[in-house]
Amino acid sequence: MTTLELKKKPYSAPAGPVVLLIMDGIGTGSLPDGDAVRSAHTPHLDWLLDHALSTTLQAHGTAVGLPSDDEMGNSEVGHNAIGCGRVYAQGAKMVNQSIASGDMFRGEAWREVKEQCLKNDGTLHFIGLFSDGYVHSHIDHLKAMLQRAKADGIKTVRIHILLDGRDVGETSALEYVEPFERYLDEINANGAFDAAIASGGGRMYITMDRYNANWDMVQRGWSTHVRAEGRHFASATDAINTLRRETPGVLDQDLQAFVIDRDNQPLGPIRDGDSVVFFNFRGDRAIEISRAFEEEDFDQFDRGPRPDVCFAGMMQYDGDLKIPSRFLVAPPSIDRTLGEYLARTGVAQLAVSETQKFGHVTYFFNGNRSGKYDEQLETYLEIPSDRIPYEQRPWMKAAEITDTVTAAIGDNKYPFIRLNYPNGDMVGHTGNYQAAEIAVSCVDLCLGRVMDAVRRSGAILVVSADHGNADDMVERDKDGKPKIDPDTGRVKAKTSHSLNPVPAVIYAPADPGAWRLAGGSERMGISSLAATCLTLMGYEPPADYDPSIVVRV
Repeated sequence: MTTLELKKKPYSAPAGPVVLLIMDGIGTGSLPDGDAVRSAHTPHLDWLLDHALSTTLQAHGTAVGLPSDDEMGNSEVGHNAIGCGRVYAQGAKMVNQSIASGDMFRGEAWREVKEQCLKNDGTLHFIGLFSDGYVHSHIDHLKAMLQRAKADGIKTVRIHILLDGRDVGETSALEYVEPFERYLDEINANGAFDAAIASGGGRMYITMDRYNANWDMVQRGWSTHVRAEGRHFASATDAINTLRRETPGVLDQDLQAFVIDRDNQPLGPIRDGDSVVFFNFRGDRAIEISRAFEEEDFDQFDRGPRPDVCFAGMMQYDGDLKIPSRFLVAPPSIDRTLGEYLARTGVAQLAVSETQKFGHVTYFFNGNRSGKYDEQLETYLEIPSDRIPYEQRPWMKAAEITDTVTAAIGDNKYPFIRLNYPNGDMVGHTGNYQAAEIAVSCVDLCLGRVMDAVRRSGAILVVSADHGNADDMVERDKDGKPKIDPDTGRVKAKTSHSLNPVPAVIYAPADPGAWRLAGGSERMGISSLAATCLTLMGYEPPADYDPSIVVRV
């Protein structure tokens, strides 16, 4: 059996902890317009980039296990890569492979979903994020399942769409809905198959809450999808156009819920004998609705009569808690993470963030694993997030995170500390440029406080990010020029992640000449941060980890 205990390097560990500081959504942009990181007031980050060891790392596409370099990174795969020290094929790629090979449709979960419908003459329902953003879902996966459902003899399918506007253009919903409605007309043409959009709403208004931050969102989704309660419309296109007229400037992610009617009756309430597939592959915003469908002793809200359905997720969103119990594609099996190696070696660790990214520095960092490797050695601290639009509080809980971390650095109880500031990502997603500048400046202010604590304690600070976002907040045409909204005459805001690299800084003030950048560090990915932290702590990284970005002089 392979031992997970780390070997020491022939040099001493630093006097203080190694601190991994993740500036979520703060990348290194290449264009000045629309770059809220560049335009924000960031004296501390600027100083580090000029005076400490610094490079950039890749945080999207194949560097984090996604199918191609055209795909933006995200917080889930980013923290997986950072925490496990190497690159695994991730959700989108695994689903693509499973569909292409036919394994998805030969699996037990699809068979059970199919047989429930055939046995009861039931309806197959699909719920999920309706775009091609490749962060939580992809519309092509939905189409593949629709085609297979028709081939398998299922007669009725209803689709419950969660509008994006976050991983894709902020008001791009009709660019997906209108072609999809034409696609449904084609697939329904022979009359033996009836597939239709039955309900929907913005992803930040219904269904897709995460980390138990706002169960009201999930309750609204349950009422909309399951009970067909709410405002009724003739079509999804009609609903979107009407809601936009009524709330000028509303983003797709914030659109209110809607239910589609046919002959004055809701098209798709979920009933006993039906099957339901939640087709998001990413886990964080899929767990709560999965619990609502599966748990017997559910107490987060009143579901009313829970329909007896066969529920499946695209993947298993939490392997330890077995949520959901039935899933179409197995998630990556990630073992031997940085956290596990440190725990098996007897090294105490602290993980800190606020609610919105707490799961990222724990569950995702640990390879999609709930819980701790060692209760005695690991401390996880969650600071509750405000339940308010992030552009109204762009500082979020950065000060509280910093209070916790600077105190821990001074106590020197934990040789390894990891923290996440969500601001650049969560505020960047709102599309509010001024708020994003404030968010980035706030992170920089807190970075300065951490730097002070590092200087006082003999610690080493590693600063990086899981992906970009606030560094690219303008939608662009094929020539790279900002798009103009024809209705407002303003530049269209971009709310999705960027394809930019992210900064990587090593600040070792107690021994500034002890380290140098490794050759080719600028071509590495964020998966190299694990080996970097181990190297700085005086440990030999595992042989199959991606290499450290620094070496000892």
